[in-house]
Amino acid sequence: MKVLLVEDDPMIGENIQIALESESNLVDWLTSGEAAEAALQIHSYDVLLLDLSLPQRDGMDILKALRKRGDALPVLVMTARDTVAQRVQGLHAGADDYLIKPFDLDELIARMHALLRRSRGRVDSSYVCGEVEVDSTTRQVFNGKEQVILSAREWTILDALIARPGAILSRSRLEELLFGYTSEIESNAVEVYIHGLRKKLGQKFIVNVRGVGYMVEKNA
Repeated sequence: MKVLLVEDDPMIGENIQIALESESNLVDWLTSGEAAEAALQIHSYDVLLLDLSLPQRDGMDILKALRKRGDALPVLVMTARDTVAQRVQGLHAGADDYLIKPFDLDELIARMHALLRRSRGRVDSSYVCGEVEVDSTTRQVFNGKEQVILSAREWTILDALIARPGAILSRSRLEELLFGYTSEIESNAVEVYIHGLRKKLGQKFIVNVRGVGYMVEKNA
């Protein structure tokens, strides 16, 4: 999962980044409204964690601009603005969920996963195809009765594919999920991790659509 975290408090931002990256998420952490607006117009993300009180540009302005251009990116607002009127304003501006500071990191992560499931049209967190069963919340993977252990980057690719079964993800999209836009990309990295997943989950589990990208079948 690729997350854009916009938070100007260094302690809060660092703690959230560490918690999310410990679950194998790719996190771009920005501290100003202008930097966030620029990133949103250039790069794609799975979810936006947005503080409202930001330097240079207010988070509410970022949210309104995002929705005005028709971007349906799931947005979880994190803020100390705790009055009912302020929460209502944020929801009307396009926020999908609202978390009042201070909050527990476990609740933040749970809300984020729930938000992503709703945005992807999924009721639960499980994906089943043949003998393979994946739980995206616990990150447990089984092939038959045997639990499969994945590396962090193997999980990143698998999680992205099962989030949209039947949809094709391009190699460039998978590279962005693996490395972000600030890291040097290894030329054959995607193929290496796909090969590793196929060894563990079956050669036919991930379908290569030649010249387009990769996909998994819809739930069996």
